[in-house]
Amino acid sequence: MLEDIEKKSQEKMQKCIDSLEAEMGKIRTGRAHASLLDHIKVESYGSKMPISQVATVSVDGARSLLVSPWDKSQLSACEKAIRQSDLGLNPSSQGSCVRVPLPPLTEERRKDMIKLVKDIAEHGKVAIRNIRRHALQEVKTALKDKLITEDEEKVIHTKMNKITETYVDKADQYLHSKENELKEV
Repeated sequence: MLEDIEKKSQEKMQKCIDSLEAEMGKIRTGRAHASLLDHIKVESYGSKMPISQVATVSVDGARSLLVSPWDKSQLSACEKAIRQSDLGLNPSSQGSCVRVPLPPLTEERRKDMIKLVKDIAEHGKVAIRNIRRHALQEVKTALKDKLITEDEEKVIHTKMNKITETYVDKADQYLHSKENELKEV
């Protein structure tokens, strides 16, 4: 029973870290990387599809991306989806592909992005701590129901604190790496 609680909590905490990593991946740092457009949905044949299912996204130099739709009739839809995204990008059609230049970040924009990254990391850490709190409530309930002993409760309490600390440290590592990316000129 205690192993189940521990295992479920670790799985949920890992999902929080994965979500945190995905959210931070959406924040552009001025350098081009293909995953920058992953969350963009393109109107294609009557439904919204991820851009990766409609086109190939590749890096074209340090500050631009190249989007090549598999069906050339989807070129304008890809361009429109990128333009309407929350990234503030201005794509342009060039023959059979869309070039997406990434403008350099201003100092003020960098500071705003760092605040946003810190906020995302803090939400992730709060979610991880809430998972710990929920797991410890389950353990207390099991103790009240006399399913476990007090010694077992103390052991799982210590384990959960160590596990939580590990995942909070992972969140901090992602935060620091993203901050360093944003600070690079």
